[in-house]
Amino acid sequence: MGSSARAGARTEHGYRAEGLDGFAAWIEGLLRERGYDIDSPRGGGRSKLADDAGVHRAAVSRLLQRQSMPDLETMRRIAVVLGVPLREMLIRSGRLTAEDLPVHGVQPDAGGDDRSRLSPEEAARRMGVPPELRDLFVRVARQFLPEDG
Repeated sequence: MGSSARAGARTEHGYRAEGLDGFAAWIEGLLRERGYDIDSPRGGGRSKLADDAGVHRAAVSRLLQRQSMPDLETMRRIAVVLGVPLREMLIRSGRLTAEDLPVHGVQPDAGGDDRSRLSPEEAARRMGVPPELRDLFVRVARQFLPEDG
């Protein structure tokens, strides 16, 4: 992959991967940034990602070889390992749009007050999530929030 493709894969949130090639290039950039050696034949980065995410190595290989898009569960697991919100992963993959996955409660009211927005911790408390499950709830909820949320 040329340097211009890598540069395009690293642009900010406004960039939406176009198809499998763009999505795979974005994932490759994330993998490199996080220290996965995916460039050398014996680097083991693909196997390490598969092991870390608990997915089949073939699914990772098919993605990085631009043969197929991962299924939702594989995408979710890879998002967790790479520290990327699942919402962003789904949008960048082209499976859904930002309009398909709106983030409710993010827009401040006309006075600029953002008090209507709940933190994941507060949402868990208000919803009655048991204390021993709150950390899990918060981690899952954060996958659906923008990075600044």
